Amino acid sequence: MKAEDLTTLLETGEKTPDEICPVLYTMSILGQRWKFPILFLWHLADEGTLRYNELKRGIPLITNIMLTQSLRDLEKSYLIERRNYDSIPPRVEYSLSERGKTLIPLLKQIHEWGADQMELVVEEAKRNQED
Repeated sequence: MKAEDLTTLLETGEKTPDEICPVLYTMSILGQRWKFPILFLWHLADEGTLRYNELKRGIPLITNIMLTQSLRDLEKSYLIERRNYDSIPPRVEYSLSERGKTLIPLLKQIHEWGADQMELVVEEAKRNQED
């Protein structure tokens, strides 16, 4: 989703800042390339270890192709670790690597900035409606 779309949802009151992930909002502003990988890291930081479908549920707008590609890219970048279990059905789990964990303080700052930015958008929209 584009930053303009999220901003419109906030301005019209269709969504509140509590209903939109501040990290998603921030990354929609900063660029597409890292948008989903950052979110994966954020979800993994909160949960520790997640399976593919758990990640998919946490990011409902992502396609299977984008999720799979992003997970592969993050693994190649040594930011996540993938564990395969020989079981029936097959099970794969993803977790942050030690290197990936170093991004958590930055993600927290991005989260705070996005939350503040969304509040500003809502306040400005209210002021503009009053005029």
